[in-house]
Amino acid sequence: MTVLTLARGARRVAAVLTASLLPTLAFAQAASPFMVGAAALQANILAWLTPIAVILVMVLGAMAMANRMSWGWCLGAILGIAIAFGAPQIVAWVRGMFGV
Repeated sequence: MTVLTLARGARRVAAVLTASLLPTLAFAQAASPFMVGAAALQANILAWLTPIAVILVMVLGAMAMANRMSWGWCLGAILGIAIAFGAPQIVAWVRGMFGV
């Protein structure tokens, strides 16, 4: 055996011991930075969309009351609001459908 092979084996043993002695490092993928950032972005978008959706519904109601709008716009706005606020449930449903 060469010295290089022994050094590689010692590094592997040290890595396994470190991972087994420090379980927090071994399970560091539990809270990935991507998921934390995605959750923060989603919360931020919903915080912005809430007052916009309320104002949009008020404007659509006023336009419908004045008979100045196409009902396609109203249905599109309702569908958009449902998708925007129901996105987490829609994603969970699709992931469950495909077993992810």
